[in-house]
Amino acid sequence: MTYFDEYRGELVSAIETVDLALVAQLRDLFVDARAHGRTIFTCGNGGSASTASHFATDLLKGASYGHDLRFKVVALTDATSTISAYSNDVGYDIVYEEQLRNFLQPNDIVVAISGSGNSANVVRALHFATSVGAHAVALTGRDGGELGRAATLHINVAEQHMGRIEDAHLAICHMLAFSFIDTEN
Repeated sequence: MTYFDEYRGELVSAIETVDLALVAQLRDLFVDARAHGRTIFTCGNGGSASTASHFATDLLKGASYGHDLRFKVVALTDATSTISAYSNDVGYDIVYEEQLRNFLQPNDIVVAISGSGNSANVVRALHFATSVGAHAVALTGRDGGELGRAATLHINVAEQHMGRIEDAHLAICHMLAFSFIDTEN
């Protein structure tokens, strides 16, 4: 067996740890948000920031283009100058929470993505989300960390390897986005 065979097999095993009933619950939250003009915010760090941005694009363009009902999505990760200003002047741990303070409304959705589940800035974002009555969603790996405990909806990839966690997170995001792109719903 080659490394690539092994990686693929372990990736399939990692994806199989995902509770699809929870993914379906998140889809239901998205349906409600879209129907009522609520906003979905995404955030993460490193590879998870990239996934958060990619996910927002899939919902904004792919799942909205050509439809009367459209998603309102903000990738907090894409506010580069705001993130660098807060990081430099105050601290990196508040870069997402402070952006949410300007926009987040009750029943909006915050999707925080973290392989370790222990990034302070995404944990703070979810704590703030619950404090204003928004849905606090975590996509995590490993044991879920503090982020999983802070979430009102926690989708975990029970895997230790960061690459496979990030692969699975992107697969979950694609499942959600393409459930709108590939269907009439």
